[in-house]
Amino acid sequence: MRKIAFIGVGQMGRGMSQRLIEKGFDVLGYDVSEQSQLAAQAVGIPTTGDLSVALAGRKIILSSLPNSVIAIEAWLGLEGILSLAEPGSIGIELSTIDPDTMRKLAEAARDKEVDLIDAPVSGGPGETVTGKLVIMVGGQQSAIAEVDEILKALSSSYHYTGGVGTAKAVKLVNNMMSMGNIVVAAEAFALGLAAGVEPDLLYSVLSQSGGTSHHFTKRFPKAIKNDFAPGFKLELGEKDLALAIEFGRTLQHPTPAASSIRELMALGLAAGYRGQDVVAMLDFYNRAHR
Repeated sequence: MRKIAFIGVGQMGRGMSQRLIEKGFDVLGYDVSEQSQLAAQAVGIPTTGDLSVALAGRKIILSSLPNSVIAIEAWLGLEGILSLAEPGSIGIELSTIDPDTMRKLAEAARDKEVDLIDAPVSGGPGETVTGKLVIMVGGQQSAIAEVDEILKALSSSYHYTGGVGTAKAVKLVNNMMSMGNIVVAAEAFALGLAAGVEPDLLYSVLSQSGGTSHHFTKRFPKAIKNDFAPGFKLELGEKDLALAIEFGRTLQHPTPAASSIRELMALGLAAGYRGQDVVAMLDFYNRAHR
């Protein structure tokens, strides 16, 4: 149970793999990107570009992938994970994807005698390496109990949400709130700056006032120094909001505020902030005022 195949060793998967190795797990990473493999190897994570090698003798399979399309291909492709996984394996799907895709993957996994756990994470690259993620977990509780040690190694806490798909739903709701907090805070902060308030003073007051939030205190100290190095890229935030909005449509549930926030983030991307942290929306508003 301590031998893990980690599928997708990009920024998030790499950090989680580092954490698991530090906690004594035997991790072999797999990624289709040679660049991601090399970055993982540079921090001590063994990797392979051969999925069959990654899965051989490893019955715990973690995946952290960019989107639903890639997750479907990785798990359900002709030479994908489920075609190679040993019966009795347990998968932990960590990606931010839509609930319907998650349920589709889990159903296909059951047909292959694989238990697939729905386990998206809240937190960024910094939290991956320190084991401070928050993980939402859906699926069979018996399977979850078998990987309890892994979930605890990766997180400050993990929370059972119900059946497969419920954890992805909670993650999308969380991201709606998070992205809304950041964009509204950026708009409000830029207004304070335009009124002539010094940025450090404005941050000091707001961080202790009713309008503060987790993301405000986490991201704005760097933003006011014009440091927009990506912890969570703007394009990923826009992608996650689009997922949440589409999820709302499947339930015929209105999401007008999230839709407006997504459009604002799309304007930020069009203005050249792709690749920068979501808090670069502050600079977007500051430049709009100039």
